[in-house]
Amino acid sequence: MTLRVTFLGTGGAVPTTERNPSSILVNREGDRHLFDCGEGTQRQLMHFGAGFDVGHIFVTHLHGDHVYGLPGLLETLDFNDRETALTIHVPPGTKSDVRKFLGALGGTPSFPLRLSTVQPESVVLRREEYEIRSFDVDHHTTAVGYALIEDDRKGRFDRDRAEELGVPVGPAFSQLHDGQAVELDDGRTIEPEQVVGEPRPGRTLVYTGDTRPQDRTVEIADGADLLIHDATFADDRAGRARKTGHSTAREAGEIAARADVRKLALTHISSRYAHDVAGHETEARAAFEGEAFVPDDGDVVDLPFPDATEH
Repeated sequence: MTLRVTFLGTGGAVPTTERNPSSILVNREGDRHLFDCGEGTQRQLMHFGAGFDVGHIFVTHLHGDHVYGLPGLLETLDFNDRETALTIHVPPGTKSDVRKFLGALGGTPSFPLRLSTVQPESVVLRREEYEIRSFDVDHHTTAVGYALIEDDRKGRFDRDRAEELGVPVGPAFSQLHDGQAVELDDGRTIEPEQVVGEPRPGRTLVYTGDTRPQDRTVEIADGADLLIHDATFADDRAGRARKTGHSTAREAGEIAARADVRKLALTHISSRYAHDVAGHETEARAAFEGEAFVPDDGDVVDLPFPDATEH
């Protein structure tokens, strides 16, 4: 069951030759979601072979380095004869601004385009096996973060135990695994809990966008498989981070440690550090014992299930 993250843009407000402005593509078993759409995102999709089959775009806030790529992407989709609907999710109170922005620069595409207001702390998108939730962040403007949270999966089915209990091989196995009791020919009833283990957790992916360190991030990222956190500055610009509503790499590491996440990706790297991000990783790792890294544009991270190595 695929959960893959492609880092299309990992830079801050000023693009560099190495880093494009913010954009992240998430592929969840064929459902492809774009988080933020900085300038040049359409080219990044082409450059890294990611394709344009995106169904939803989730905008964290309306600073230019997170939305300037929208008009160009929509125009390219139109030129490519897209027919399926595209939904752009935007923070509270910003829908009219986004509509005017897109109308002024990109016109109206021929495919259905929907703008949806994200309600604070809500389920933004619900699918059969997962949901995408919004959560509050602190960036001196109206802004939200997003978390993709999978449902718990069924517990493991103990075939050997089922056969020991006399359950016939076949549909009864599926019935038990689906949580339904089975009555045997001898009159005994086998309950699901006799042959099915405890539910297994799904995966969680959290993207903060731009933010100061927040307790809410710790709460929603509790045990997450991947936390993608603002780390615009290193310790040498901690004061600048506070003033501009951003985080340092060390602060991101502290959030990751408190949330006990598995991996931490440090993004929105200021152009000051265009050629050297080693300090970011060192400072984050001083606070967080898990895997902390600064992804490059084009890097791909696959997230396995937490129990994938158990069997």
